[in-house]
Amino acid sequence: MQHTPFIAVEGPIGVGKTSLSKKIAAHFDVDLLQEIVEENPFLGKFYDNIEEWSFQTEMFFLCNRFKQLEDIEKYYLAKGKPVVADYHISKNMIFAKRTLKPGQFKKYEQIYHILTNDMPKPNMMIYLDASLDTLLHRISLRGRDVEKNIKASYLQQLKQDYQTFMEQFEAQHPDIPVIRIDGDNVDFIKHQDDLNTIITLVEQQLQKGAMK
Repeated sequence: MQHTPFIAVEGPIGVGKTSLSKKIAAHFDVDLLQEIVEENPFLGKFYDNIEEWSFQTEMFFLCNRFKQLEDIEKYYLAKGKPVVADYHISKNMIFAKRTLKPGQFKKYEQIYHILTNDMPKPNMMIYLDASLDTLLHRISLRGRDVEKNIKASYLQQLKQDYQTFMEQFEAQHPDIPVIRIDGDNVDFIKHQDDLNTIITLVEQQLQKGAMK
């Protein structure tokens, strides 16, 4: 595993990944890489009709996230520059398993592994979670047009899928520390103490990594 810090922040839609990533990047004075979301031309259609537009939506995300992962490797890690990302490409499999038909998923999975098998993995994961009510409230507050038709049932399924995925991730990657944060009880936007607690946890893991 590379020793240059590569921190990924993950969690379901609306939980605050980008907000936290920005604050961590600013605190440590490192570069921030944000995922491409609203630029996906299929996303609005996807939330209107998931079955019809899922494959196009997931393939667009996969290709763009792969390109960003290449950039992380080439422009950051290869040059010893730490980076914080507000997602990691492994999230693609969470969404694909939920939205694609079996035949589509089989093709998608093959393409995913071809693209990502030799790509760098984060050496720290921050996992944000929150209740369904909190997620729905935050999605409503940010008011993205492409998200206005997200169904609560879809978001609840996604939340459960994330929990399962993170359990599997920790089992498969015991060398990658995961910092879990409860978004219902921690408000790092309004309360500096909450942010300081998270920053301290990140610093502790960075120090452990430097000692290896």
